[in-house]
Amino acid sequence: MTLAATESEPERIARGLRHRDVALLQTLVQQYQYRLVRYFIFLLGTRDPVDDLVQETWLRVLERGRSYDGESRFEPWLFAVARNLAIDHTRKHRLVSLDSDDNDEREAVSFSPVSGADSPFEQAARSEDAQHLAQSLQLLQPVYREALVLRFQEELSLQEISQVVGASVSTVSSRIYRGLAALRQQMDGGAHAN
Repeated sequence: MTLAATESEPERIARGLRHRDVALLQTLVQQYQYRLVRYFIFLLGTRDPVDDLVQETWLRVLERGRSYDGESRFEPWLFAVARNLAIDHTRKHRLVSLDSDDNDEREAVSFSPVSGADSPFEQAARSEDAQHLAQSLQLLQPVYREALVLRFQEELSLQEISQVVGASVSTVSSRIYRGLAALRQQMDGGAHAN
């Protein structure tokens, strides 16, 4: 058996990043470019700085790829790099903080859809209301919007989101629960949720 045959995908990526494998980087860019663009747009609420931030993300991946250990999936590490760049950008441009949530320290409520109803994401997937969903997401506080995007669009686990945002799993769970509640209110035409 060769090394490549026994190596997991994260280990292969970590080895490639340690060796600054250009072919691997091109593959990663092709695989994750759209997801990074989407993440930044939803996170920042604007398209303006996204191309520069995506490019900077890939530069950081190349520069700091040695810090990815390959013990967990690549996506949480990549989104953490992207998130740190977004935080730096918001600090420079005095946008809303991505690090704070006034209600984060309250007791976390475990996630389950209210009354067994479909989540707003599921509702939009069955309907043709994706644009309304995107607009409603933009009205949420950034911490809720980010948690929802990472969970439902990027399909990261609660533990992976916790790694990306540097918060406990219970805080992530709480952000998802509160974000879904606010999003449901927005989708139903309720009051302005922030």
